[in-house]
Amino acid sequence: MNWNWQIIIDSIPKLLQGSIITIELVVLSGLLGFMLAVPLALARLSKKPWVQALPFAYIFFFRGTPLLVQIFLIYYGLSQFKWVTESVLWKSGVLSSPFWCAIIAFTLNTAAYIAEIIRGAIKSIPKGENEAADAIGMSYSQKLRRIIFPRAFGIMLPAYGNEVIFMLKGSALASTITLMDITGVATTIMSKTYTVFELFFASGIIYLLLSWLLIGMFRLAEKRINRHLSYQPVSNEGVTA
Repeated sequence: MNWNWQIIIDSIPKLLQGSIITIELVVLSGLLGFMLAVPLALARLSKKPWVQALPFAYIFFFRGTPLLVQIFLIYYGLSQFKWVTESVLWKSGVLSSPFWCAIIAFTLNTAAYIAEIIRGAIKSIPKGENEAADAIGMSYSQKLRRIIFPRAFGIMLPAYGNEVIFMLKGSALASTITLMDITGVATTIMSKTYTVFELFFASGIIYLLLSWLLIGMFRLAEKRINRHLSYQPVSNEGVTA
């Protein structure tokens, strides 16, 4: 096999252009998924079985089925229903656009995983902190704002960072519905040049660099938010009265 470096060099601008679509998919679905995950996690923590039932079923479905199947169900499946194709969402381009269908699929999928991460983080908060908040008369909403959410976010940050990385890699599936993300661009060029290894090698490097940037961002955020964990008390050795 003759390795063609020139095709990699020539393809980098197009692959970088495709990376913009990838970043948009990850950022938008990540933010929307987080917003959806918070009420799902709180509902899962409810002591009432009927409140837990719907989020449990939602999380069970989206964690138990492949992301590719979910993308196909939304992009190809919804168009089979007449009431969908006649709706405002279809005519406005939301449900008929591959980009927005991918955003919906990624949002619903990652929300299920993030909800479980948030639920686990909230349950990991020391019981004494909640008792202290109750002792000084905090309402439930005050506890959420001042105790539960800040503490849970610090606890969940490493797992949340991993989920964002998984979502970045999973975004490659968007190419299956004609989106020209990194993988979509690579596949298009590959079909014309027949340079499979070179194109997927270049794509892998770009994914690797994006993952490295995300890991660095989450590590900086974790170091700042959880800086109390690295606190070192001042030593009194050598201090004379």
